[in-house]
Amino acid sequence: MATSNYQKIKMLKLMEMLRTDADETHPLTTDEICLRLEEMEISCDRRTVTKDIELLNQYGYEVLSRMVGHKKGYFLADRSFSLSELKILIDAVQAASFITEKKSEELIGKIAGLGSSYRADLLKNSLVRFNTSKHTNEQVYYAVLNIETALLERKKVSFFYYDLDENGERVYRKNKRRYIVDPVSLVMHEDNYYLLAYSEKYHGRTTYRIDRMETVDIEDSSICTEAQDMQSSVDEHVKQAFRMYGGRIAKVTLQFDRSLIGCIYDKFGEDTKITSQGNDLFRTTVNVQVAPTFFGWVFQFMGKMEIVGPKSVKEKYLSLLNAKL
Repeated sequence: MATSNYQKIKMLKLMEMLRTDADETHPLTTDEICLRLEEMEISCDRRTVTKDIELLNQYGYEVLSRMVGHKKGYFLADRSFSLSELKILIDAVQAASFITEKKSEELIGKIAGLGSSYRADLLKNSLVRFNTSKHTNEQVYYAVLNIETALLERKKVSFFYYDLDENGERVYRKNKRRYIVDPVSLVMHEDNYYLLAYSEKYHGRTTYRIDRMETVDIEDSSICTEAQDMQSSVDEHVKQAFRMYGGRIAKVTLQFDRSLIGCIYDKFGEDTKITSQGNDLFRTTVNVQVAPTFFGWVFQFMGKMEIVGPKSVKEKYLSLLNAKL
């Protein structure tokens, strides 16, 4: 027998089942709704269900209906994420190597649960596990939470920082003394998560991998003026820190094969100006940090890209090539 207390939560349970157990391809019929409510000891009939749904629509919840055979079925039209959006979020989590296998499974389950149960099953069953090199630091969530809090409060953070040896064991830097840095931003780069920070010791920016941090704490002291200045122009510092990794900035003209146009856009952005030189050759002039990593990036294209100018940068590249021959 239904109790009055159960009757009071009828509308909540109705909304819950419409949100989690129905969608446009799997609407719940009036009979199914009545049966589920009765299983919760909440009495109802077809007429009251119709009135309840009318009331939900009146208050803006947008419950839609369509015929399922000869019966009317109901579902919620308003969802925070579409199926494609949920799929993209899940794939991004799966691809992120800094999130451990255990945390990935938990987070994927939560994201899938933002849709209906039918969508959740579809998303989980269609998951392609293309990243098998997940890291093992289970403190990643804890680190991100404390760093984000420190960024909001403009406080320094401290942590232990380690590398892995040939046996996969942690080797702590600075003999396991804590690093104390001024956080500027959290940055995703090539499937890893980094802290971009200002180093008062070296008077410049520095980066740390989140999955190599241990026991991240928020310090009482505030970040320095230089770190605050970096926060106001963080986009430019991110580009300099992650695109070429150090070196003086110079305008460099590159000539390359048509097949490398996409690589230029990937590296320097889709607003990069490219001009045709004929015979499937193209040129662009971009700001780069002249460093070995830049030269290594050019070299990987095996002659399909060359440095046209300035002369000093071109000669530096050629000298490095000749030194390796």
